[in-house]
Amino acid sequence: MTQKSIPDVQSGYDAIADEYAHRIYDELRHKPLDRELLDRFAESVRDRGMACDLGCGPGQVARYLQGRGIQVCGVDLSDGMLQRATQLNPGIDFHRGDMRALPFAEHAWAGIAAFYAIVNLSKAEVALAVREMWRVLQPSGQLLLAFHLGEDVQQLEEDVWGCGVSLEFTFFRAATVLGYMREAGFEIDEVIERDPYAPDIEYQSRRAYIFAHKPQATS
Repeated sequence: MTQKSIPDVQSGYDAIADEYAHRIYDELRHKPLDRELLDRFAESVRDRGMACDLGCGPGQVARYLQGRGIQVCGVDLSDGMLQRATQLNPGIDFHRGDMRALPFAEHAWAGIAAFYAIVNLSKAEVALAVREMWRVLQPSGQLLLAFHLGEDVQQLEEDVWGCGVSLEFTFFRAATVLGYMREAGFEIDEVIERDPYAPDIEYQSRRAYIFAHKPQATS
């Protein structure tokens, strides 16, 4: 299977933005582990500066973090998603950005929560994205990365939600992603895996969550 280009992914998410927001925006209400992990992430970045919801979609993770008293922004590739995020979360700033080359300075953020942000990337692109996450994090900056578990294979979803859009998703081995993170310089704090919630809540795949941090710079 050939990986779709970034413009194809962008236009695909533009086309499904309304349906995506309708289906996904309130999903955290039904995902207790996700809320627990986001609470832990929030405590790790509290009063340390700006955190980013990377690959924010309609901004549900950013909204949750803001509700925990965290200064947060959102970044997404899709203009359609950013429009929905801005409408749904008027008190949060959202920015267009490609996670393979983020338009932000080094050390810009105290933390990054990236929930399923890498699912439309190839393995090589994930390595680039992880290096960019490292670059824009402050020393001691925190990363919470979530993704679908699989055998490093692509899954083609045709006619997503009846919107006439096909998107490709990559399901990664945890070891693959951990390898990219360590190569970038991250220290791994914890890896958590879970089975899927009920079919009416989410896609039926196992999930991984990785807590990691950027070490303090050494002289």
